[in-house]
Amino acid sequence: APAGRLHWHATCCPDGHVATLHDRPMTAVQVAILAAGKGTRMKSALPKVLHRLAGKSLLGHVVDAAEALAPPRIAVVYGHGGEAVPNAFAGSRMSFVIQEPQLGTGHAVQQALPALAEDGITLVLYGDVPLIAADTLEKVCAAAEDALCVLTVDLADPTGYGRIVRDAKGNVTAIVEQKDADEATKTIREINTGIIALPSQWLRGWLAQLRNDNAQGEYYLTDIIGMAAAEGKTIRTVQPHTEWEVMGVNSRDQLAQLERVHQRAIADALMKAGVTLADPARIDVRGTLDCAPDVTIDVGCVFEGLVRIGSGAEIGPYCVIKDTEIAAGARIAAYSHCEGAKVGASAKIGPFARLRPGADLAEDVHVGNFVEIKAATLGTGSKANHLAYIGDAEIGRNVNVGAGTITCNYDGANKFKTIIEDDVFIGSDTQLVAPVRVGRGATLGAGTTLTKDAPPGELTISRAKQLTISGWKRPVKVAKK
Repeated sequence: APAGRLHWHATCCPDGHVATLHDRPMTAVQVAILAAGKGTRMKSALPKVLHRLAGKSLLGHVVDAAEALAPPRIAVVYGHGGEAVPNAFAGSRMSFVIQEPQLGTGHAVQQALPALAEDGITLVLYGDVPLIAADTLEKVCAAAEDALCVLTVDLADPTGYGRIVRDAKGNVTAIVEQKDADEATKTIREINTGIIALPSQWLRGWLAQLRNDNAQGEYYLTDIIGMAAAEGKTIRTVQPHTEWEVMGVNSRDQLAQLERVHQRAIADALMKAGVTLADPARIDVRGTLDCAPDVTIDVGCVFEGLVRIGSGAEIGPYCVIKDTEIAAGARIAAYSHCEGAKVGASAKIGPFARLRPGADLAEDVHVGNFVEIKAATLGTGSKANHLAYIGDAEIGRNVNVGAGTITCNYDGANKFKTIIEDDVFIGSDTQLVAPVRVGRGATLGAGTTLTKDAPPGELTISRAKQLTISGWKRPVKVAKK
């Protein structure tokens, strides 16, 4: 995590009024997200905002924060990468507006105006600033009811950022970009994050007045700060809880840094909730991880999608768990892979086990090393401890599946189901050619290939007759000439 934790505060207006203290309901907020940048330093054909952090695109994180405000409209301004950005969000309620050519942030917001209403508040966000918190945005918008609000942050090294310029009374008068700043301005540590909110009518009027007579020849959105000051409008500033909320991504190195910052924040939250992490620096959550107290997670684990883990469960090292429910007291041993599965209370999985979608294991089920289960249910107390494949099956209670057993569920065109009733013993190296049923309490001898139903309570064996061939000699290696 970055050095120095920053706490949100609101800047007081000249009359001493704190920007975010409002007694009336907040005005409707619409959102413009600027996501047209090429991301040259990413060295990628993929648009920068579609690169992933914690399993989700950078833009996806920003959209989630925006959606938390329940805005009536979200307009995304895209450019590089063709239709890749809107295609990545197909089916969403957002509007997508192309910026071509890219002539600066002010020009980008101009392109979004047709997709936005003329009233209410407009919040401007950036598609490459993924960790902005929803509650920070709420404070920014609350401060923009009758003012222009800028999200700022104080940096030990502000090089490269636009500086917040204030007058002797502390009022914001301008934002000066690094390339346009004189030496005195470059010493200012308070910088512009780019995130602003203001009444939409003000925004439209000022955008029409933007000029590009600057070092970059671009239309800076930040120039509207000076316009607001010149017209005597109230300008407020808000700061985020933490510096990393407003960190942008311009390179893979920065992306990796933010990934670890974000993962450490997740790890801290898990530990505060009663989860034991063997090493909080070695966990990756790429979705939602919902843990009850007293869960233990060893090093190198990856959690994707929605994962729920019950109290007292243990996750061994280097497991990958995706969209899975793990009940209380279950143990997932090292190097196991679970996806779309349900694991019952006190079950024991792995090491080196694979649970595929539809694996539904009841209480106290044992699934051992190199066992793969797909679209199958295993009843309470059943075991498959070694080298087995169980697919498209219903297995009852207290069943023992021997080593090397497979359900032959696929004939090359169609899938068929195997049903194994309670208290069955399946001998090692057995093949169950579906569709087939094994009756309650039955035993299948080792090496059986079952093509017909096995009756309950009986021993069923399918083996070729054993022969001994006298005088047979093993081949010997022929010497090379």
